[in-house]
Amino acid sequence: MSAEPRHAVVTGASSGIGLAIVRQLAGDGWRVTGLARRAVAVAGVTSVQVDLADIPAGIAAIAALGSIDAFVHAAGFLRSGELGALKPDDLAAMWRMHVAVPEALVNYIAPQMQPGGRIVLIGSRTSSGQAGKSQYAATKAAMVGMARSWAMELAVRGITVNVVAPGATDTPMLTDPSRGTARPKPPPIGRLVRPEEVAALACYLLSPLAASITGQQINICGGASL
Repeated sequence: MSAEPRHAVVTGASSGIGLAIVRQLAGDGWRVTGLARRAVAVAGVTSVQVDLADIPAGIAAIAALGSIDAFVHAAGFLRSGELGALKPDDLAAMWRMHVAVPEALVNYIAPQMQPGGRIVLIGSRTSSGQAGKSQYAATKAAMVGMARSWAMELAVRGITVNVVAPGATDTPMLTDPSRGTARPKPPPIGRLVRPEEVAALACYLLSPLAASITGQQINICGGASL
């Protein structure tokens, strides 16, 4: 009798990096559940429509899924603003999605995870700071500190926690008019990072071969960090 496929849960799965991740995981033979406000239209992927900003609803959705072997938090958004024009509501909304939501979901999932469990958060190269994006950078930096702390707690149980930090990636978020900035310039490689490239790294971190990688933020930025 063949073993049951491992179960991965991915937030923000209907678009951009999250969508690329569920596609790759499904192709790799995982049982995949995608959480998003919109339906996740990928063959073989179970779609759960939920607004994760409603944290109790997110926890209820997770609780209904049974055992979870891997969790990827790819949900997120960007609001920009320079000093003198910063909006407290923007910071509160980004903090909720980038910090409070993964905190609540992982707080529920991690105690039930078995050895070999994997947690990956999609962060941003901007966590080190960028003009006009101080609020976004602050929430992504907090995500890194949170992930590293979890990694210390969970290492003894054989569970890894890592952050994948993309640079400018060719996703719908770049053309969202509410982000408030022009489309970024390509990094030194001459083009934007592709969602599939970010997905490949995230999926590697979910694999057995990545068992010794934990508590790390790994940039994938086309040389922009150089």
